[in-house]
Amino acid sequence: MYINTKMDGFSIIELMITLVVAAILLSIAAPSFRDIIQDNRLTTEINSLSASLNLTRSEAIKRGTPATLCKSNDSVNCVATANWHDGWLVFDDIDGDGSLDSGETILRVVNGLTPGTTLIFVSGSNSVTYDPTGFYTGGNDTFRLCDSRGLASAKGLVISNSGRVRTANAGDLASCP
Repeated sequence: MYINTKMDGFSIIELMITLVVAAILLSIAAPSFRDIIQDNRLTTEINSLSASLNLTRSEAIKRGTPATLCKSNDSVNCVATANWHDGWLVFDDIDGDGSLDSGETILRVVNGLTPGTTLIFVSGSNSVTYDPTGFYTGGNDTFRLCDSRGLASAKGLVISNSGRVRTANAGDLASCP
């Protein structure tokens, strides 16, 4: 009968070399992976805003009354002193005044965005109102979403007079706060 006395496996030296190589590869990959995560987060948040704007427009057309998207930090009221990145409401704005009154229905609530992101409506307005035909009652306006990386990674949405929403070109985004 033959007994194998040789042990198969890794030596401590082989294990240490493998760990060093893995650590080097991870240190190279980690920064780009972080950027991918941040880019995906910004994309998700700008898509959420785009979906809310499109909902506002379609509800105005469907209901035959104005509909408004306004900034809100309490998920119940339009708050002029809030920031856009604190969140927003979509509601049927029967009287078209841009503020949520009794008898008007909240259609969507979006709570605050990821900490560290800033959403600015370049016009400075507290709300976006669509008339019953789907036209935006303002003029060509831009939303700008930025994070700690600044303008290089910023995303934006432009609302045309006709009410359509499109992604912003680099020239539409002048700066990030």
